[in-house]
Amino acid sequence: MFLKNAWYVAAWDHEVTTELQQVVVLGEKICMYRTSRNEVIALEDACPHRKLPLSKGRIKDDNLECGYHGLTFDCAGQCVWAPGGGRIPSNAKVRTYPVHEKYGLVWIWMGNAAIAEPEEIFDIPNFDNPAWGMNRGAAMELDCNYLYMCDNLLDPTHVAWVHESSFGQASTKDTPLRVSKTDDGIIVHRWMMDVEPAPFYKKVIGFEGNCDRLQHYEVRYPSHALIKAVFTPAGTGGPDGKLHDDVFIMDSYNFMTPTTDKKTRYYWFQLRNIRPDDEELSKVMSDDVQHAFEEDRAVLNEVQKGMDSKTSPHIDLPIDGGQLRFRRRLQAMIQEEAAVDEHMAN
Repeated sequence: MFLKNAWYVAAWDHEVTTELQQVVVLGEKICMYRTSRNEVIALEDACPHRKLPLSKGRIKDDNLECGYHGLTFDCAGQCVWAPGGGRIPSNAKVRTYPVHEKYGLVWIWMGNAAIAEPEEIFDIPNFDNPAWGMNRGAAMELDCNYLYMCDNLLDPTHVAWVHESSFGQASTKDTPLRVSKTDDGIIVHRWMMDVEPAPFYKKVIGFEGNCDRLQHYEVRYPSHALIKAVFTPAGTGGPDGKLHDDVFIMDSYNFMTPTTDKKTRYYWFQLRNIRPDDEELSKVMSDDVQHAFEEDRAVLNEVQKGMDSKTSPHIDLPIDGGQLRFRRRLQAMIQEEAAVDEHMAN
């Protein structure tokens, strides 16, 4: 169901504190906390004795003490104290998960810890660029499978109906889509030439009149997306265009973390190439984007219900080409990973 040898977002960095908490990733319950050295620790959230969640215990000198019988585990998951005064059982240990902090997020590796490489985390070129502004919002809980959100982020067409008052415009209904495959995902994109800017972008672009607009929707395996919006004065865009000095670019980064097969935690932020220190603009954009994502959530939650209770087969359209290619390749990767795990187990 899930690709495990991959980095997923477990939390915003400020969400992980010196208080124990349980997070769920790929259906696995994980106890997370910070040590006195500000390191993030992620352990299986179950004491091996009677399976009380360790998140119901307490932190003692950076170790984790179970709240039932006091078994105490170090940051590597090894039991260092057990009641009774005897030998600590060799199997008194819990799994530890590799974690890494980057981009204000805590990333977690759910598969084979021996091959976890932080360098493989999604690259964000302008994250520390002082010429680019940022807006972001709290993580969103979706009552749907993560692949429905991946579908949504490979679907430039839906904005014409779901986001009619923000991202949508007439040209988003019928302009043909182009689909391309990369080594790590799928891109669906199109240029719309000499069109009126969509309502959301009219408020932020720095020029008057029509524009050439790029919709670049890219999802990388297993569930991370870059949505690039480019607005440049009409006549300066297109695949071979020389973008105008007043071009507006917004890169939206979206990280979908499956919690269960029907629930997803969605992290997002945007980087923009204008007015980096304008806090009012950041707030306006964050509020408007949050509103648009609420529109997505309402639709996708209902899609999950509809697919769960369908009494006839669903159909696919030509606009679904990118989504279908993404799903097929991801499923193949999951099956390949499972075959390797089975071989190693035998």
